[in-house]
Amino acid sequence: MPRSMTAFASASAKYPWGTVIWELRSINHRFLEPTFRLPETLRHLEINYREKLRQFVQRGKVDCSLRIDIAQGSATGINLDIARQYLAACKEVQQLIPDSPAPLSPIDVLQVPGVMQENKVDTQALQTATLDVYNEALQKLVDARGREGERLATFIGERLEKISHEVASLRTVLPQLMAQQQQKLRDKLEQLTDQLDEERLEQELVYLANKSDADEELDRLETHIEEFYRALDSTSPVGRRLDFLLQELNREANTLSSKSQASTTTHSAVELKVLIEQIREQVQNLE
Repeated sequence: MPRSMTAFASASAKYPWGTVIWELRSINHRFLEPTFRLPETLRHLEINYREKLRQFVQRGKVDCSLRIDIAQGSATGINLDIARQYLAACKEVQQLIPDSPAPLSPIDVLQVPGVMQENKVDTQALQTATLDVYNEALQKLVDARGREGERLATFIGERLEKISHEVASLRTVLPQLMAQQQQKLRDKLEQLTDQLDEERLEQELVYLANKSDADEELDRLETHIEEFYRALDSTSPVGRRLDFLLQELNREANTLSSKSQASTTTHSAVELKVLIEQIREQVQNLE
């Protein structure tokens, strides 16, 4: 089944040092155009993320956002060197003061800037975590695009059935219309002259028949519809192929409209164009 280019997916995972959150948004686009919003510490991994994205998605404008929430208080430590330096400095100052102030409490020492500090998260563990969550988000994005693609394929299939119905109706009606037009031409010519040139009349009838004959257009419409169904059953991206088939369908509908000699065929040609345009609006969202 075809896949839509419009979807949203997110994935997150908690670790002892914090939480990794990926959010992916995609909309329709002629090519694959990814945009990444990453923490500065992971900006150098953007090329890796791009390569991974190409393995899952081939078309669409994809916005990828990564957020890392470091757990508060779960990764803190004490810088003993700074604490010792601070206490030594305090003792030297106390010796200069005649009336020694009250001794320092541990809380006072811990409040000194630099004494309490966060332990650095292991870089390799962080990179591995972001890639794992990214893979999960990408799979969710592909699944969401697939579900939306199924709905679009159902919509397109319903319109193709209506187009097939119009083609079948035209095949039934056109021979009758041709016979009526030929009879009208005979009746008019008989009113104009008593003696008809049968040979010239036959030439005019053949010309009229060739001018109004739409069998080739109807055959090509049926062929394009079959190709459309075949493309919808494919598992590979088919958006560009469907664009081409729509151009061919529209061309045949225009030819039918130009050959129309009755209100019935004109109405059918207009209905075909409306259905083709409805399909085009949905095909623009397919990968």
